[in-house]
Amino acid sequence: MQLAGEQLIPQTIQKVWEALNDTEILKACIPGCEELIKISDTEFKATMLSVIGPVKARFNGKLFISDVTAPTTYSLAFEGTGGMAGFVNGTARVTLAAQQPGTKLDYTVDVKIGGKIAQIGSRLIDGVATRTSAEFFNRFKEAVGGAAAEPAIE
Repeated sequence: MQLAGEQLIPQTIQKVWEALNDTEILKACIPGCEELIKISDTEFKATMLSVIGPVKARFNGKLFISDVTAPTTYSLAFEGTGGMAGFVNGTARVTLAAQQPGTKLDYTVDVKIGGKIAQIGSRLIDGVATRTSAEFFNRFKEAVGGAAAEPAIE
C-alpha cells in the first residue's frame, strides 16, 4: 500500500522539524501510540494499539531514521509485529519547504502488511490508513502551534 500527500503546517520549518523529532509530540500525535522511546539518534522503539475492522492488536516495533538533511528532509524505515494479527513494515520520506503562511510538508509512505490484517481487505485498510493520517496531522498541527502561523522564511 502506498500513501502520499502534503500538508500546510502554519509554522516555521525549524519548528516543524523540531516537532517531527520530538518523541513526546509524536507519541501524542500518532493515533494508538502507547510508547515511543528514543534508543539513539537514528533508532526508536514503539508500541501501538491498532484496530482494523475486527482485528485489534498491539504492535511492537522499531523506527530507523536515515538520509537526514536538517531541517528539510529525512527517511524512515519501520517494522512491527502484532503477534497473531500479523506484521507491518515499510518506508517513508518526509520533505519540508517554506510556503506562506507556513511550511509545506510532503510525505510518501510505502507499507507492507501480512497476517490476519492483510486478509481484511484493502478498502478497509486504506480507509483506516486515511483516517489515521488525517488524525495525526490534525493533532500535529495543533501541537506545533495550530492556526497561530509564523512566517516560514527564517
